[in-house]
Amino acid sequence: MITKQLLDPKSIVVVGGSDNIYKTGGKVLKNIIDGKFKGDLYVVNPKEEQVQGIKCYKETSDLPQVDLAIIAIAAKFCPETVRILAEKKKSKAFIILSAGFSEENAEGAKLEKEIVEIINNNKACLIGPNCIGVLNPNYNGVFTTPIPTLDPQGVDFISGSGATAVFIMEASIPKGLKFASVYSVGNSAQMGVEDILKYMDENYDPKTSSKVKLLYIESVNKPDLLLKHASSLIRKGCKIAAIKSGSSEAGSRAASSHTGALASPDVAVEALFRKAGIVRCAGRDELATVASIFMHPELKGKNIAIITHAGGPAVMLTDALSNNKLEIPHIDGPKAKELLGKLFPGSSVANPIDFLATGNAEQLGHIIDACENDFDTIDAMAVIFGSPGLFPVYDVYDLLDEKMKNCKKPIYPILPSIINVKEEIDAFISKGRINFPDEVVFGNALAKVYHTPKPIDEKIDMPAVDTALIRKVIDSSENGYLSPEKVQQLLDAAKISRAGEAVVTNREDAVKEAQKLGLPVVMKVVGPVHKSDVGGVVLNVKDTDIVAREFDRMIKIKETTAILIQPMLSGIELFVGAKSEPKFGHMVLCGLGGIFIEVLKDVSAGLSPIATPEALEMIRKLKSYGIIKGARGQEGVNEDLFAEIVVRVSALVKAAPEIAEMDLNPLLGKADRVVAVDARIRIEK
Repeated sequence: MITKQLLDPKSIVVVGGSDNIYKTGGKVLKNIIDGKFKGDLYVVNPKEEQVQGIKCYKETSDLPQVDLAIIAIAAKFCPETVRILAEKKKSKAFIILSAGFSEENAEGAKLEKEIVEIINNNKACLIGPNCIGVLNPNYNGVFTTPIPTLDPQGVDFISGSGATAVFIMEASIPKGLKFASVYSVGNSAQMGVEDILKYMDENYDPKTSSKVKLLYIESVNKPDLLLKHASSLIRKGCKIAAIKSGSSEAGSRAASSHTGALASPDVAVEALFRKAGIVRCAGRDELATVASIFMHPELKGKNIAIITHAGGPAVMLTDALSNNKLEIPHIDGPKAKELLGKLFPGSSVANPIDFLATGNAEQLGHIIDACENDFDTIDAMAVIFGSPGLFPVYDVYDLLDEKMKNCKKPIYPILPSIINVKEEIDAFISKGRINFPDEVVFGNALAKVYHTPKPIDEKIDMPAVDTALIRKVIDSSENGYLSPEKVQQLLDAAKISRAGEAVVTNREDAVKEAQKLGLPVVMKVVGPVHKSDVGGVVLNVKDTDIVAREFDRMIKIKETTAILIQPMLSGIELFVGAKSEPKFGHMVLCGLGGIFIEVLKDVSAGLSPIATPEALEMIRKLKSYGIIKGARGQEGVNEDLFAEIVVRVSALVKAAPEIAEMDLNPLLGKADRVVAVDARIRIEK
């Protein structure tokens, strides 16, 4: 719960404030003073009468009522200080900068819990502990620098790490990026990144709220909250980019199924971000660059004109965009010839549009006008203009600013000469503009923004399944892998197409069932996880003598409890699986099946529930999609039927959340059918 006293306090006390600006309490006080806080400002320090020109109180109990307390004292003194402020001084907002809490040891965790109970009981809010604080246009409640330009239409930034928040601001400010607010949540004792985002969503005003949100997350503790409010904000017109650090593969190494091995916690995070429409970034500079792109008009198409007076950067940008599936379309025709006539001899308008090192502001204006008005294939412009330092380029950057005001197509300024024309770039940024100093970082970030899907619909229609039968099977089963008969029942209840099959435990039944299913058949061991590795799969068994002989051999394979017999089917081997991930719910995965899943590890993941559009998008972003579509005249797979199975698996795990891991591997897909021929389901109650 965020209170108005945190956002716009009329009074602030710094408990532990001092004259030493190299200490936390001293520096946060200096920042508040330098930021010209308009309310009443108090300090508590038992050793001083006055601190940095502010009246100092010896004891917290001596204070008048105060809205916001910023605390920078030893952890062991914090609970009693918070109690006095909350209960006697009516404080409704707390920022605890101090460390020494749950991040250190059990004793610290106890102190933290006590503080949260006091704050909750008094309907107050807490940022921290172990954080750098809060920044907004009303006060500079942080003990760090730099203090960015604070503008209501800048970016809202929420970080789980104080130091990383500082480094991200340092990467952003030189580009010209402005901030509306900064929240460093530290240990997230009462409120984490997700809770702050929830507040921003529930209190969003399209006229006054920032439309860009940046997140640095070390642990996704409330994935449902993050998904709900991130996607809601994006639907309202916001843009969100995030770094999620600290992925771990330890859990997947212990998994017993293909799905379990492929579905690491980080895959769940990736699926969550895609479902919400969050642009996921790998590092600080990429996050700052994506945020800077967000501050420009939205890119509506993939065709980019590269306008340059230097060949090398244009080639590198062309590579970055092309490698990320954006287009640099060839430009020709009468209008292109007309433009070429306005440039110096030797220039090129083919795209990249190179108007040479001698090119000037007037020529740049002609090029931008032509891209805006004459070249319909162009969706946006990237303008590269630096300087060897021979002459000033104020006129070029002034023209660029004017064109950016008037053009409907986005114009991205790439101004690499951050030393040679620093003054000109600073003047350009002072007009409210943002610079992209590195063309490759920009190109990669632009592609990432363009290719990030929009959030999924709030309402997801799931197919009907036989929930009663599903519950009957699950409720009557013990933990572990289900028998083939129970797996068949669950697939049928979910209306997942499967091959006819029989499970046999003696030679006579094997022969009889093979004849009933129709030769040729496939024979597989029941029990071992990796059947092929132990000689537990025999294909194209054409007569009953071979059925009998193979049964005798296969039943002796270690861990084998029975033999599964199915008709011999053909098609492209596919895979669909599901895995329960703590906090996230179920991930559903799809890709090529059989041995390809182990060799290629090319899978797409989505968080359940999954509707058909998301399932189709999962299939189409596979690297192996060309095979599924039908390569070189080969028969492809019916994508709608493949997507339907993804959706039905999602519906099955919703009805049976006890499913821990599930593999349909392989499914056999053709133009007219997709059929499961092998399935394993493990439950964990």
